[in-house]
Amino acid sequence: MRRLAVFASGSGTNFEAIVTACERGVLDAEVVLMVCDKPGAKVVERAAAHEVGAFVFAPKQYASKADYEREIVARLDAAGVELVCLAGYMRIVGDVLLGAYGGGGINKHPSPLPAFPGAHAIEQALEYGVKVFGVTIHYVDAELDGGRIIAQRAFPYEGDDIGELEAMIHAVEYPLYIETIKKLIE
Repeated sequence: MRRLAVFASGSGTNFEAIVTACERGVLDAEVVLMVCDKPGAKVVERAAAHEVGAFVFAPKQYASKADYEREIVARLDAAGVELVCLAGYMRIVGDVLLGAYGGGGINKHPSPLPAFPGAHAIEQALEYGVKVFGVTIHYVDAELDGGRIIAQRAFPYEGDDIGELEAMIHAVEYPLYIETIKKLIE
């Protein structure tokens, strides 16, 4: 059984999808650590509900990014983490974490990369008039949403309702992320 860590900053719906897939045996894995950079985020409650250990930190409590990343690496190592899954973690991974887990981390993005990288991909795509949306799963590297692509799935959408579009993206994103993790750990 593989040992996973999930990094998240918000509500934790991708965390929930991953941990539930592990609990149901869809993934031969266990989420052993959740890392969150926002105390009070909903994902912290989700981790507690699933009895997953959590490292929750406020970046400003550390003198530098390297300092908090060293703490994260120590906790990943102590938990025996084999695969790092970013799931709405709103920080660019730095040299310390990449040095320890470079090539061993994956992320999901709500657009068919390389189009619309960054935190506001959905809004930017709607503003641009895109008619084909999608999800990308990629390796983590030093660039914002720049790692090598592992999987993508696209779908048409001609509306302009961001809530409706986000729901459609999640309907594609959750299973694609689980399928990708499954392939990587088998």
